[in-house]
Amino acid sequence: MASESDQSPNPSWFTPKRLLMIFCIINLLNYVDRGAIASNGVNGSLATCTDSGICTGGSGIQGDFNLNNFQDGILSSAFMVGLLIASPIFASLAKSHNPFRLIGVGLSVWTFAIAGCGSSFDFWSIAICRMLVGVGEASFISLAAPFIDDHAPTAQKTAWLATFYMCIPAGTALGYVYGGF
Repeated sequence: MASESDQSPNPSWFTPKRLLMIFCIINLLNYVDRGAIASNGVNGSLATCTDSGICTGGSGIQGDFNLNNFQDGILSSAFMVGLLIASPIFASLAKSHNPFRLIGVGLSVWTFAIAGCGSSFDFWSIAICRMLVGVGEASFISLAAPFIDDHAPTAQKTAWLATFYMCIPAGTALGYVYGGF
């Protein structure tokens, strides 16, 4: 019978490279969401009527929710309220709590907030959900990069962080393309 010291522990599925890949996919999805909401294809336009009385229905979020330009602009940046409030909170909590779990909590909030955006019925419901999207993003944005920095091989830290941050413009561009459809 083998002793405990002879048995090797089962390696974790979450190797640093796999975590980097997961973090890059999550970062890409975060920015696809931002880009899609900011695109004109998603925002759409209000219903318009000509002087002769011919009216055309609105399109996108602006047409579906009958939003004026101010409200439409608020929706594009509402997530920043949640992001700016929650980022320092998550960063402070990381000192006393497991950052990986805090990322999980934030991504859970993000997932439910995205679902809430999809089922919104008026300006305030979608605005509040967009703010909660920012709360969810705050955990990930403020904690993922230090986590990568701590776990990346020393000689590859810069390349790993560059890969992670490359997902920002790629995700935003994909969001604009997706929003255009």
